[in-house]
Amino acid sequence: MPDRSFERVTGSSTRTLHTLSVLVENKPGVLARVAGLFARRGFNIHSLSVGPTEHPEVSRMTVVVGVEGLPLEQVTKQLNKLVNVIKIVEIDSEASVQRELLMVKVKADAASRSHVLETAELFRAKVVDVAADAVTVEATGSVGKLQALLRVLEPYGIRELAQSGTVAMTRGGRSMTDRTLRAAERSA
Repeated sequence: MPDRSFERVTGSSTRTLHTLSVLVENKPGVLARVAGLFARRGFNIHSLSVGPTEHPEVSRMTVVVGVEGLPLEQVTKQLNKLVNVIKIVEIDSEASVQRELLMVKVKADAASRSHVLETAELFRAKVVDVAADAVTVEATGSVGKLQALLRVLEPYGIRELAQSGTVAMTRGGRSMTDRTLRAAERSA
């Protein structure tokens, strides 16, 4: 299901972004194989986040991929053929929680510092470093929230920016990992 609410403000909205949650074996080289598959198929990865799950032998990859006329089904079928891929689920934005982490260093002299701090508070962001001429702010939230924060901070002067990839989970009590691993154990 296309995740239209997740289109980034890049000046081009012709590309539909999809969020995939991919469970993989926690082994060396898996990330390179998965990313390589997207590249070979001509898909642009907008965001990639990888980390362990509650099971040490399994990692979760959250991939936000741009699709321009190419069927996403093509790449998911190819992903399923990779030996180390356990399960792939397309995450619907309406039925999930999606977050990113942003750290931004903003110019903040004596005249503008209070405005920058008020903006951080308004967006429920945390000030994680203060220097004589700059403030570093950490914020988590939806892509839209982080973009709004950046738009408000930009007039003060953004010196540096680091942003994580999206992490996403479906809403509700069901676990993608538990269901998948139980099914794998039964078939083994």
